[in-house]
Amino acid sequence: MCRNIKPLFNFEPPVTDDEIRAAALQYVRKISGFNKPSKANEAAFLQAVEAITLVSRTLLTSLETTTPPKDRDEESAKARIRSAKRFAK
Repeated sequence: MCRNIKPLFNFEPPVTDDEIRAAALQYVRKISGFNKPSKANEAAFLQAVEAITLVSRTLLTSLETTTPPKDRDEESAKARIRSAKRFAK
C-alpha cells in the first residue's frame, strides 16, 4: 500500500476531514496510476476520491476501541526515527 497513507483511527486530536480526503486521494492515485488524471478521466477520478472519503469517514466514526488515543506528535517522532534509520547510509 502507499506509504503516504497513514493510520487515521484513534488519535488525539482526532482526524480531520482534510486528512481523510488526502488519504482517499492518495489511494485513488495509487490504484489508478494517475497523479493527475486527464480531462477525460477527471470526473471519474474526483468522484472516486469523494466516495472513498465518505466511506472512510463513516468507517472511522463507526470504529470503537478501549485503547487510549495515540498522541500525534509522539507517533510523528517515531515515524521520523524509523525513516532516518531506514534511509541512513
